[in-house]
Amino acid sequence: MRSLLFVLSLICFCSQSVLSWKKEEFRSCEQTPFCKRARSRTPGACSLIVGDVSITDGDLVAKLLPKTPDQSDGDQIKPLILSLSVYTDGIVRLRIDEDHSLNPPKKRFRVPDVVVSEFDEKKIWLQKVATETISGDISPSSVVYVSDGYEAVVRHEPFEVFVREKSGDRRRVVSLNSHGLFDFEQLGKKTDGDNWEEKFRTHTDSRPSGPQSISFDVSFYDSSFLYGIPEHATSFALKPTKGPGVEESEPYRLFNLDVFEYDHESPFGLYGSIPFMVSHGKSGKTSGFFWLNAAEMQIDVLANGWDAESGITLPASQSRIDTLWMSEAGIVDTFFFVGPEPKDVVKQYASVTGTSAMPQLFATGYHQCRWNYKDEEDVAQVDSKFDEHDIPYDVLWLDIEHTDGKRYFTWDNVLFPHPEEMQNKLAAKGRRMVTIVDPHIKRDDSYFLHKEATQMGYYVKDSSGKDFDGWCWPGSSSYIDMLSPEIREWWGGRFSYKNYVGSTPSLYIWNDMNEPSVFNGPEVTMPRDALHVGGVEHREVHNAYGYYFHMATSDGLVMREEGKDRPFVLSRAIFPGTQRYGAIWTGDNTAEWEHLRVSIPMVLTLGLTGITFSGADIGGFFGNPEPELLVRWYQVGAYYPFFRGHAHHDTKRREPWLFGERNTELMRDAIHTRYTLLPYFYTLFREANVTGVPVLRPLWMEFPQDEATFSNDEAFMVGNGLLVQGVYTKGTTHASVYLPGKESWYDLRNGKTYVGGKTHKMDAPEESIPAFQRAGTIIPRKDRFRRSSSQMDNDPYTLVVALNGTREAEGELYIDDGKSFEFKRGSYIHRRFVFSNGILTSTNLASPQASLSSECLIDRIILLGHASGPKSALVEPSNQKAEVEMGPLRMGGLAASSGTKVLTIRKPGVRVDQDWTVKIL
Repeated sequence: MRSLLFVLSLICFCSQSVLSWKKEEFRSCEQTPFCKRARSRTPGACSLIVGDVSITDGDLVAKLLPKTPDQSDGDQIKPLILSLSVYTDGIVRLRIDEDHSLNPPKKRFRVPDVVVSEFDEKKIWLQKVATETISGDISPSSVVYVSDGYEAVVRHEPFEVFVREKSGDRRRVVSLNSHGLFDFEQLGKKTDGDNWEEKFRTHTDSRPSGPQSISFDVSFYDSSFLYGIPEHATSFALKPTKGPGVEESEPYRLFNLDVFEYDHESPFGLYGSIPFMVSHGKSGKTSGFFWLNAAEMQIDVLANGWDAESGITLPASQSRIDTLWMSEAGIVDTFFFVGPEPKDVVKQYASVTGTSAMPQLFATGYHQCRWNYKDEEDVAQVDSKFDEHDIPYDVLWLDIEHTDGKRYFTWDNVLFPHPEEMQNKLAAKGRRMVTIVDPHIKRDDSYFLHKEATQMGYYVKDSSGKDFDGWCWPGSSSYIDMLSPEIREWWGGRFSYKNYVGSTPSLYIWNDMNEPSVFNGPEVTMPRDALHVGGVEHREVHNAYGYYFHMATSDGLVMREEGKDRPFVLSRAIFPGTQRYGAIWTGDNTAEWEHLRVSIPMVLTLGLTGITFSGADIGGFFGNPEPELLVRWYQVGAYYPFFRGHAHHDTKRREPWLFGERNTELMRDAIHTRYTLLPYFYTLFREANVTGVPVLRPLWMEFPQDEATFSNDEAFMVGNGLLVQGVYTKGTTHASVYLPGKESWYDLRNGKTYVGGKTHKMDAPEESIPAFQRAGTIIPRKDRFRRSSSQMDNDPYTLVVALNGTREAEGELYIDDGKSFEFKRGSYIHRRFVFSNGILTSTNLASPQASLSSECLIDRIILLGHASGPKSALVEPSNQKAEVEMGPLRMGGLAASSGTKVLTIRKPGVRVDQDWTVKIL
C-alpha cells in the first residue's frame, strides 16, 4: 500500500510538471505571517534608540534599547547588541543579535562557512568614535572611519545606520532604518495558551521557538535602478513591488524551492537565494547591500512616493530607492559596499563570500545532457554522432535512470554493466562524463549508503527527533544533514574510487534537487521545524542546505584526486559562496521564446551576485522546441558561461543532428563559435577567479555612465571585449542593437565597423546573432576545430586586434594546464598584448615565480580597423619578417562565408609564453 501511495503521488507530481507550476501550492506574502506583519508596519514604527556606545575589539559596539521602557513584565523588549565593523576597500559590517548575557531561550543561528577566512584579515581596528549632532536630533550620533572617502554614522535617536561620503555635501550611499521599519521579534518561552503553530494547506509548522522574524528598510542613494537578489525569472532591473502604480503587490521571494516550468516575469523565488542587492545611478556610481541569512526572505522594492505621508525627511538633493527586507529568522548580519564603480562593488562582495572557483578547461566547453541516455549503447551512439557531424563537445551526462533503482553511487547493471569502460572510451577522445547525485537517500535497509547514514545518525531529523522521511525520486527518502562539517567530510569520502564503484578520474558530479526537494513536503520542500545538528531548525538554515551539499560534493572530488585536480560539480540550489564550489544552471525552464529571453537577465543577475559559472538549459528543459528556437538558443547559449543542452524525458530527442542538414549546420556553427573563443573565455574565468568580476556582464558594468544601458537586459558583454545581442522572437531577421561608448564596434561576422553611442538596425539572418568586438580590445582565439577542448591544447592561437580611434588596442591571455591546482603555485602563463604606434607587444603579467612554459605559437594576427597596404611585418627579437595579407576573419564555418577579407599577419612564429614585438612595415 505504501509503495502504491508513492506511485500515485509521483504520478500526480509528474503530471503537474508536464503542465505548469501551480501557484496555489506555494505561499504568498499574505499567507506568510512574518511577511504580512512586516508589510503592515508604518514608517516610524521602530521605537529603539542607541545607547552604551563603546569601541570593543576594534568594533563599535552599542545596545539597542526601547525609547520608553515598558513597566509591565509581559512584552518587555530586551536590549539588543549592535556591532559595527569596518574592513578595507570600503566595506561596513553591521550585526544585531539578542543579548546572550540575558539568557535567551536559545542562540539564534549564525550562518557558518560562507564568509571566507581571509576577510577577517581585512578588518580595520577602530580606535575611536567621533560624535556629531545631526540637525533636528536631541542626542549626538556616532561617526567612524570607513576609508579615505567614506564614513559610517550610527544615529542614536531615532536609530539609523548609514554610510556617507566625507567630502562636499557628504552625500549618503546606503542607509538602514531611515524609515523606522526595523523590527526584531525576540525569542520567547512557550507558556500555556500560546499557539505558535502555522498552517499551510495540509501542513502544520510547530514553530517551537515562536515568532522570530526580522525586518528593516534599506535605502540606496543617487540610485536609478536596483539589481540582484536572485533567483527569479524576471527583468534584470528590479521592478517596484509595492507602492503607487504597483498593480500586483508581491515581494521578491528568496526561498529555495523546486519550481518546475516556472513563470517568467515573476518575483516568485526559484532554486536559489542570494540576498545581495546592487544599486546604480546616473552619476555612474554603484553601491551594494548584502544580508547573510539562510532563512526565508522577502524583499520589497518600494515605488516612488510610497512614503508620501510618513513625515520622515531624507536628503532631497539625492534620488533614492527604498527597499524593505524581511526574514523569518536568523540575525542581522549585513554588509554595506560603497563601490563606487560597478566592478568595485562585485570585488567587495567577492572579498566577503569568495571568488569563483577556477574551472577545468573542459568544463568551459559544450555539455550534452538528457533525462536520460538509456544505456551504454545510447551513450556510444550519441558520442559517435558528434564526431560524424563534426560537432565538438566535452561532457556527456547521465541523469537518475543510470542508477540501480535511484540509489546514488550505483549503476544499473543491465543498462550500464561496464561503467568504467564506457567512461574510458570517452576519455580517450578527451571527453568526460557527469553523473547525478542528489541529497535524498533511498530508505532501503539493503542499501549501503542508507544503512551507514542511519547507523551514524547522519540524517536530518523531523520535529520529534526521528530521521526525517520524505518522498522523492526513490520513494521514501531521508536527507543527509549537511550543516555538520563532520557529516560533510563523511559525504565527501563517498566519492572515492573505493566507495563509488565504477567511477573513474574522468567522472564528475551533478547535484540536483538540493533545495531540498521533498515531493510531499510543504511547498515541495522540507518542513521548517525539521531539526539539524545542534538543534538548528530547518527554517534557519533552509536556503543554505543546497550550498552545504554542493560544498561537500566538491570537497569530495578534491579528496578523490588527493588535492591534485580541480573538481566539477553542477548545483541547482544556490547561496552566497556557491561560486567557490562549481557551476549552476537556471533550472527547469521551458521551450518557449520568452524563456530564452529571460535566461539573459537571469544569468546576468547571477554573475553580478558572484556566481559567474551559470547558464540555462539550451532549448528548454520542458517541451519540444521548434528548430528555429533551438538554433537561436544555441547561438545565444554559446556565450553563456555554462553551455549545456538538456531535456526532460518526455520530450523528443533533440541532439543537434536531428533537425535536418541546414539546422545541424547552424547549430554546429554556434558550437564552433564557442570553441573558437575558449581561450578568451578561459582568460575571463581566471579574471573572475582572481577578482570576482563576472564573465558575462551587463552593459553598464563597462559603460557605467551610459543611461541607455541601465535597463538593457537583452544584450550583454562577454568580458570587456565582446557585445552580444540575442534574437528572442520567432521569424526575426533584424535586430535593433544599442552599441554604447564613444569608440567603434566591429561585427564579428564580417569586420564591418559601427559607431558607438547609438542604436543600429542590424541584419540577424538565421546563420548568426549580432555580436561585436569593442574597438581597443584584443581577443585571443583558437581556429582549428577538434573533437573536444583537450585536443586543442597544442593548437596555435589567433589574436584579433580591434583598433580604436587612436589606432591602439590591448588584451590578455591566460593559460595553465587546464585541470590541476598547480596554477596556485605559479604554474601558469599570463600575457598582456598591446598594439600602439603600429607595434604589437607581448609582455608578462604573471608573477616572477610563474613557471609554466608552452610551445604554442601565434599563428595569425588579425587587424580590424587597419588600412590595407602593408605587405610585411618585422618580428623581434628574432629579426624575422612575417607576411601580411588580406585574409578571412573566420576560418571555416558559416560566419566565414561572407568572403570578408581583413588585414592579417600570417605565421609570425612567436610563442605565447615569450616577450616579443611585431611591427607593421
